[in-house]
Amino acid sequence: MTSDGDGSRPVPSYPIGSVDNALRLLEMFQKQRYVRVAEASRHLGVARSTAHRLLQVLQSHGFVEQEPDSRAYTAGPALIRMAVSVVRGLDLRTVARPVMADLVEQLGETVHLSVLRGTEIFFVESIETSKALRVGARTGITRPAHATAAGRVLLAELDHDELHRLLPASGLTRLTSRTLTSRAELEALLATVRQQGFATSFGESEEEVASVAVPVRDSHGRVAAALAVAAPPSRLLEDEAATVAVTLTGGAERISSSLPG
Repeated sequence: MTSDGDGSRPVPSYPIGSVDNALRLLEMFQKQRYVRVAEASRHLGVARSTAHRLLQVLQSHGFVEQEPDSRAYTAGPALIRMAVSVVRGLDLRTVARPVMADLVEQLGETVHLSVLRGTEIFFVESIETSKALRVGARTGITRPAHATAAGRVLLAELDHDELHRLLPASGLTRLTSRTLTSRAELEALLATVRQQGFATSFGESEEEVASVAVPVRDSHGRVAAALAVAAPPSRLLEDEAATVAVTLTGGAERISSSLPG
């Protein structure tokens, strides 16, 4: 056995080079949200072309995704799904699920739990209402953050520089006729989200979906996820959003209090 370089763990003296480098690349996403080809090249001690090929292989399997504007790589859905399925016990999903089930009973609508991944939200858990007409589960899929209530809650926690790095000044993806596509308008909306403590989306992500979301904070006060209720617009009206947000916030606080420190 030999050291891995910092003495933290032993590694075989006969590693299979490409596999070893791919695993070391994945470990980078444990420490940082974004990885660029130049950073990967330096970290692995290989040529940029080699680092680029490794990242492309990981991307082809869904373990990483490349942002179109910055060209930086972020954790992909396959890697996130693996993390969610492997981590048990007092993880976010396990803690949240019974609270979400209670909220479905209280509100009578589908409840989602989402996290931010680059410019998108990733649904880590959904519990559907039993009503015939309902918003379906979204577990395992992604949606553009700027157009969703959950995404706006999560984007509202980013500082000015990070938000500007993530999102273009104009031309945010239009998903419906109501989708907000200007970053300046989004920033004004996010200021309101911070002030009121919740976000909404009415027909902006999907035509027939209305949603209200609130933040779920960890033991350090940082936003760990967004908790949202989603319903047909006929059953979730804009003037009811603040009342629904109060119920959701109670659930979010229950989840927060049970998360490990």
